[in-house]
Amino acid sequence: MDLFEAASTDDSGVPAVDQSAPLAVRMRPASADEVVGQGHLLEPGSPLRRLIAPPELGGLPSSSVILWGPPGTGKTTLAYLVAHASGRRFTELSAVTAGVKDVRAVIDEARRRLSLGGGETVLFIDEVHRFSKTQQDALLPAVENRWVTLMAATTENPSFSVISPLLSRSIMLTLRPLTTADLAALVERALVDDRGLKGRVELDDEAREQLLRLAGGDARKTLTILEAAAGTAIEVGDATITPEAVSKAIDVAAVRYDRQGDQHYDVISAFIKSMRGSDVDASLHYLARMLVAGEDPRFIARRIVIAASEDVGMADPTALQTAVAAAQAVALIGMPEGRIILAEAVVHVATAPKSNASYAAIGKAIADVEAGRIGTVPAHLRDAHYAGAERLGHGAGYLYSHDAPHAVAAQQYLPDELADARYYEPSDRGYERGIADRLGKIREILGRSERS
Repeated sequence: MDLFEAASTDDSGVPAVDQSAPLAVRMRPASADEVVGQGHLLEPGSPLRRLIAPPELGGLPSSSVILWGPPGTGKTTLAYLVAHASGRRFTELSAVTAGVKDVRAVIDEARRRLSLGGGETVLFIDEVHRFSKTQQDALLPAVENRWVTLMAATTENPSFSVISPLLSRSIMLTLRPLTTADLAALVERALVDDRGLKGRVELDDEAREQLLRLAGGDARKTLTILEAAAGTAIEVGDATITPEAVSKAIDVAAVRYDRQGDQHYDVISAFIKSMRGSDVDASLHYLARMLVAGEDPRFIARRIVIAASEDVGMADPTALQTAVAAAQAVALIGMPEGRIILAEAVVHVATAPKSNASYAAIGKAIADVEAGRIGTVPAHLRDAHYAGAERLGHGAGYLYSHDAPHAVAAQQYLPDELADARYYEPSDRGYERGIADRLGKIREILGRSERS
């Protein structure tokens, strides 16, 4: 039996919706025209538009699709729109609770319906990224042979979370984040629509602005907050939803961040690039997003240490000291006080002069080694502390640096093959400016002042 057969009012497999359902469920679009923010997916002739349209006799079969987008952008909405409008049988599985046995049962039922002339089955799998490789493998024959038309939804990049064979048999559709204008349109519709609040309450301008800000671009959360705030207003006999009513509904903004998904990588990337770009305010913003979302502060501290070395380097050597001290202090103290320590390290790294000269230098040196440009260690630098070393000439002619003027002995240190190699090129910023002057004199003493 289909998972929703008992709750369905017809043979489509779609669960019934009544006035006791949450507002976000009641306000799901009844047609493609009611969908907001995803017009690029619903253009005439597009895979999704063809899937929404009823099957045509002799027409091209619809394609399986993978819907990828942030929470609350309409993935489930689009799936239910297909179920309502296309006339196809609709079956829903949740990757959180369903196993391979459930998948195979749905596929067997879909094949039976096809053999009896019962029409196509749309199989909607929410959070498909939670399916194991074995569970995803179980879908392949059904998708390949069109026993089902798959609609899979995920908040994580399918390139990393969905197996390649399933990706190659489906079309990936990317949902765009909803804008404030998109959410405002949903709110206005919900306030007056018969499926929604039916004009029982109004929303004042300040409360509307507050609601849209708190929702964090999530349509489901927007309507959930609106319903709760409307309930608060109605309960006290108000005809208008005020900011106070919204505050009672929710007092913490939605933070769109998944510690295991794309937002984890996107936010940490923006954090690192903001510190590198010396935008201290943006750096603190992304730090705050990670902290509020519950990111591991030790992970954040490690990234600050890396940035201090890679992006600040010798332009301000104390940045690495601050970053390492912060990492140790956070591990010792923990949260919430650790946020202050992390902020101090972020401010230091973001506002410090920048140089990636050390980072570039080791990269060039490793490239030479990996390319085979190694050579032998000069004899006078070789270990002379074992029996027989002197006979081999090891250490012969070595000049002790501290006996030379300026503690720089004029002798060759690099192998012959790399005698003229120049890896480290200091910048003219911060502390490194002084290093550049000193290094020029050192290389002159060593006879390596000219670039090779």
